[in-house]
Amino acid sequence: MSLIRSLGYLRVEATDVPAWRQFGVKVLGMVEGRGPEPDAAYLRMDDLPARIVVVPGDRDRLAASGWELASPAALGQLVGVLESAGVGVKQAGADELAARRVAGMISVDDPSGNRLEFFCGAALDTRPAISPYGTRFVTGEQGMGHVVLPAFDDEAALRFWTEILGFRLRDSMRLDPAMIGRPPSDQPLWMRFLGCGPRHHSVALAPIPAPTGLIHLMTETASIDDVGRAIDRCARNKAPMISTLGRHANDNMISFYVRTPSGFDIEYGTAGLTVDDATWVARQTTAHSVWGHRFSGAGHG
Repeated sequence: MSLIRSLGYLRVEATDVPAWRQFGVKVLGMVEGRGPEPDAAYLRMDDLPARIVVVPGDRDRLAASGWELASPAALGQLVGVLESAGVGVKQAGADELAARRVAGMISVDDPSGNRLEFFCGAALDTRPAISPYGTRFVTGEQGMGHVVLPAFDDEAALRFWTEILGFRLRDSMRLDPAMIGRPPSDQPLWMRFLGCGPRHHSVALAPIPAPTGLIHLMTETASIDDVGRAIDRCARNKAPMISTLGRHANDNMISFYVRTPSGFDIEYGTAGLTVDDATWVARQTTAHSVWGHRFSGAGHG
């Protein structure tokens, strides 16, 4: 069993923080929060102070994905596992802990160079996060959703995420190299879907170039009406939807994709699958979607 419980937050560096603030509230239906960094945008989905923190940067990129553990003891245990595997671990200083409003945190890079932060003891915001559009997000023990990260060494990435971090391989998707702009080959490329809790997957690893370091973030809402209203808000606010509505074949999510001000995508969905590892069997998915998800842009997952 993984010591890691769920995806906790994203820290994004952006060249246009005000655009993110508008996008997060007016399009995604999130709630603007408050925080220690005056120039940052804090986007809330639930009782955490922020699930997405957007800070000013020279370029648009994912600075880190944050992963929640249950306790300081679990975090200490993870440090031991990482160090035993020869992974360089950076302990957070007081400034980093204050910026993230957590009791403990470490950071590492995975074999693909993705920065991961592992934390425990998150502060809660006592003010209810009430969306101006009535949007209700599915978080709790499932965390804030899932991320799709670029990974080009399948063997090294799988070994790190499963054998060291303890994620479970939930399923794999065979990709035709030509589909993602690679030279044609009779050797398939693999997209891996990994879980650490009841959500079908909290991270997917894909051999897809991502200038921002993130292919997409998925956020889940409580109803199809939440998704439909978000589609309407995309039209009203001229947010670039890059896919039609569809249902994925592996996690059953009914969703669409919209491009963020930083250039990566957000999958906005509902009705995602939860799994029980005692009975789950990992298999290969042969189709991206059961229906829909017709994409008009590249770079999605």
